[in-house]
Amino acid sequence: MTENNHFFKATSSENPSTLTITFSCEPTEKLGAQLINLDKGEPDETFTPAYASIGRVLDGDNVARRCGVAVGDCIVAVNGEGFRRFALDYDEQQITDLTPGADNVIPGDEEKEDAKTSRFRVLSGKENGEAYALLLEKIKDVKSTQDSENPLSISLERYGWDSRVNSWPRFLAARDKNIPEAMLMLQTHENWRESVFPIDASQTGLQNILKAKAISEVGIKQEGFPPTVCVNFGKIQALESSFLHEDVVSAFVVYTELLLSRASNPRSPKTCQFIDLSGTKVTRGLNVGLLRKIYAVFEPNYPETLHKMVMYPVSRLVRQTTNVLLNFVNQKTREKFVITDDLSVVCKELGWDKTEVEDCGGVMQFIQNHQKDDDSLIFM
Repeated sequence: MTENNHFFKATSSENPSTLTITFSCEPTEKLGAQLINLDKGEPDETFTPAYASIGRVLDGDNVARRCGVAVGDCIVAVNGEGFRRFALDYDEQQITDLTPGADNVIPGDEEKEDAKTSRFRVLSGKENGEAYALLLEKIKDVKSTQDSENPLSISLERYGWDSRVNSWPRFLAARDKNIPEAMLMLQTHENWRESVFPIDASQTGLQNILKAKAISEVGIKQEGFPPTVCVNFGKIQALESSFLHEDVVSAFVVYTELLLSRASNPRSPKTCQFIDLSGTKVTRGLNVGLLRKIYAVFEPNYPETLHKMVMYPVSRLVRQTTNVLLNFVNQKTREKFVITDDLSVVCKELGWDKTEVEDCGGVMQFIQNHQKDDDSLIFM
């Protein structure tokens, strides 16, 4: 969402960014990244344009870190020779080039036509693993013969977390690798995305929810734990006369999109959800109808992105009733739900420091201290 623009756009698209890195300064230096073999004949490779991607960027000062290489980047060419699974399907003129510095860019207008064709070459008709092996062999050959005038050059494409390249494995997993069902689910999601975005964030009800922080991001970075979306049912209850349930769903979608877009691995973006029931009665404060609406949007459109959903505080006496009320949640997702009145359990599941929570005076105060202010979402 840009300044003075009330419309919140989806945080991922099908168009990639491109990145070209060279080893011209230090031709003997290693890339500084571990590769993932995407040439195993697995169904989740279907929409990946390359046979190899970046699985991890190593620590320290290396080419990958200096050039901005990220996990998930797909290697599509080496020294102008393409190693693509399928043909280029985007307009180069509309693509953002992330290459750091003009010295690292392979000149486009000056290339001969046959060189361009080679750069976009589709490598097909190989047995599983052969294309990946040829890619590694090409890198090795260039490294062994390169000099300052002919350095190793690797071209990569970076796709968003919700592009088919990265989302397809999640949809496939959500349908237990049933390809027709997963494809239908993915297509339905893409239709939903087309119809929902951009979201008009200036709507009064949505603005009231955002300003009250009835739905917000808990800005805590804890290694091994994804970020958390907090849904405060006490605040929602207090605002109920000024919005529709659809406004709550829209706010939830906005924050889910923002958090997933920051994932370090676009193939496995995750969030946590904290349902804050402090100061509410479960029978009224839980508002099962609203939870059902949120679930109806989240489950089919953000599959395999939930790490944990924690509901707190819910006493032991009413926990069984709550489980019955949530019978519309499928078993796979239900296993990620934690319904508790134990602060230790909350902190363990969300990666919070229990001592800090207690020092703040409780969960509500702790969350208030860590809620992220996003002024770009407020227009009223």
